[in-house]
Amino acid sequence: MTGREASLAGGTAGLAVFYGYLSRVNSRARNEKRASRFLAEARDAVANVTMAPALYGGFSGVAWAMAHMDGRPFARNGGSRTGEVDRVLQRYVSRPGWVGEYDLVSGLVGVGVYALERLPAPAAVGALEGIVDRLAETAKRRAGGITWFTPSKLVPEWQRESCPRGYYNLGLAHGVPGVIAILAGASAAGIRPRKTRRLLDGAVAWLLRQERTEEEGSRFSAWTLAGSGRESSRSAWCYGDPGVAAALFLAARCVGEPKWEREALRIARGAAERPTEESRVVDAGLCHGAAGLGHLFNRMYQATGDETLGRAARLWFERTLEMRQPERGIAGFRALAAREDGTRYWEDDPGILTGASGIALALLAATTSIEPDWDRMMLLSTRKLH
Repeated sequence: MTGREASLAGGTAGLAVFYGYLSRVNSRARNEKRASRFLAEARDAVANVTMAPALYGGFSGVAWAMAHMDGRPFARNGGSRTGEVDRVLQRYVSRPGWVGEYDLVSGLVGVGVYALERLPAPAAVGALEGIVDRLAETAKRRAGGITWFTPSKLVPEWQRESCPRGYYNLGLAHGVPGVIAILAGASAAGIRPRKTRRLLDGAVAWLLRQERTEEEGSRFSAWTLAGSGRESSRSAWCYGDPGVAAALFLAARCVGEPKWEREALRIARGAAERPTEESRVVDAGLCHGAAGLGHLFNRMYQATGDETLGRAARLWFERTLEMRQPERGIAGFRALAAREDGTRYWEDDPGILTGASGIALALLAATTSIEPDWDRMMLLSTRKLH
């Protein structure tokens, strides 16, 4: 044990994924060795440290990395070692009366990302069935559709002053767009077909009704409250129009809904043409930074050939490189982090979600022909089952 943090988002599991992809284009043996070492450290942490089941900060994310790397020499049968995790997570999401988070980062959606990675394992199928059931029992019918509410006790401290009674979250990382993407993946896999599709149709209908009518700013807020105004949001994967568009696009492709795809592209084009000074992008990471926007627009451009999205991808990758400060940070990049009370500070971050390895993965995806399947963890693509 090294004492290093093990998570997928910011720890050794994420570093294993990065070096695994890097090994396919550069110094294969050396980087495979690094990937193997980091994956072993993360696996040992799961066995020896109490961890939450969260995808980004907990043991399901470590298991996702093992499953995702399965079949590569350094992974040592990673997927086959996660059978017990499959069973634990199936039991975890199969209990009625869910009161925890539903989102991608910490909740049901994140567990669903892991379960999709492990299909067609029977326990993974069972976990997805449980997730659909829990989403069904916690769903709220609102405004001609279906949504999910985040109560105040689950709202981050820095948001609680503005939302003391909770909110409906519109971000891909923490809200309803993530639910849409995971339901689409489950629907494509044949999980609870009627229930899943009913929830999916209702969620898309509700989300599209949340679009702002103001001419200035984003089309979608970060969150909404009943009877309150809707403020413009940043442009990012985690919150804002790009993440909303990506979730709708993924859903459209998973279930074959041309209308949803047209809506997704309309929103994405608007986000692509939004002035950069309105974006609130101040660093380069995947979550809310320039590389994340570059990668998201690039993925949609590659899927559609839409040159508006292609120009946006190139612009945001240029911004990513402009943010690099040689001799500072990690490979010239620093990340703007936030404490629970909302105060911000700069740090050297090696992780995937907000740090240097995520930036590197996005640049690899933009400059090589290797399919960036790692972005399944961000619900920007899904596993194709054959």
